[in-house]
Amino acid sequence: MCRSDVKQAVLAKNDDLAAQLRGDLARQGVTVVNLLSSPGSGKTELLGRVLARAVQREVPVAALTADLATENDAVRLARSGAPVQQVLTDGLCHLEARQVRARLTGWLPEDTSVLFVENVGNLVCPAAYDLGETMRVVLMAVTEGEDKPLKYPTAFGSAHLVVITKTDLAEPAGFDETAFRAHVHRVNPGVEIVRSCARTGVGVGTLLDRALAARDGALHRPPLAPHPHGHHHSAPAPAV
Repeated sequence: MCRSDVKQAVLAKNDDLAAQLRGDLARQGVTVVNLLSSPGSGKTELLGRVLARAVQREVPVAALTADLATENDAVRLARSGAPVQQVLTDGLCHLEARQVRARLTGWLPEDTSVLFVENVGNLVCPAAYDLGETMRVVLMAVTEGEDKPLKYPTAFGSAHLVVITKTDLAEPAGFDETAFRAHVHRVNPGVEIVRSCARTGVGVGTLLDRALAARDGALHRPPLAPHPHGHHHSAPAPAV
């Protein structure tokens, strides 16, 4: 079996497990939000603010956070008052459906309405793995460069929502938001792009509201969305 065949077999197994997990959680009334970004995008801080806002609004939420090592992010997120669990990937640069299922078994509170999954900081491998999510959110800090959607079209092309983080740094970073939005819509036409800042709270309520709306099927249809019964299609070549 060639390397490509092995990869496809791994993805096929993951897709089957993800489909089962999606069905099980849907029957429990749980919406799963998969958060993808590069390291240092600020997604942990933003997620902590979203969890705290949910606790304030008495929305039953929970979170899984993944890293190769340490439980630092779980400690930070737990300050929100929401139930949190850490997943250590033992060197893997992404989460897989089997890891999510294993961590949820015997832990997820029965009344959970939204489960946020903070994936490993990486825009390559995590984009290929369906975690049984309802909604995929891709985040990018203003310090990362406007052309990132063109460099990582699979990640951005599979997003139901795109979030710009650290917008308070946009001016000193020289961030060209108009160009960024154009690049996002080149790989994912029509996807909503939300501005956020964990320091000021901008976008926190919007991200929570979008997660809650996903329960009712109010979702954008991205061209590269993970399919419940198959793999991602090849990413389209960016227009020139």
